[in-house]
Amino acid sequence: MTNRNKDAGSKYEADVVAYLRNHGHPYAARTLAGSREDRGDISGVHLFDMPVALQCKRERKLNLSGNLDETVEQAHNLGTSWFFLIQKRWGRSDIGESYTVTNLATLAEMLRVQGQLLRSTYER
Repeated sequence: MTNRNKDAGSKYEADVVAYLRNHGHPYAARTLAGSREDRGDISGVHLFDMPVALQCKRERKLNLSGNLDETVEQAHNLGTSWFFLIQKRWGRSDIGESYTVTNLATLAEMLRVQGQLLRSTYER
């Protein structure tokens, strides 16, 4: 007998990968389950040449604190400080309407790096 929740979660991860591939991230892929050091559900996504840990959750009840803590641990295992929790948004059929969550420190660092890159581009 199959586990319906696990199957639905796996389909959600596959849908997120397909969305990312269709939106400029051709190397996005589901990670293998059962790794000793969990590095997130999706690999192959980079931002400014830094890997990004992506954790997918398809749960009706939001558990942002617990799920974000898990995502931070996965980012640490991946060797990056950049991460996003991707949470299914119930009542929406468009996968692009999923919630994405990170913490303020990570957002500020991403914006800082982007600003540095833009300044160096314009200073040339």
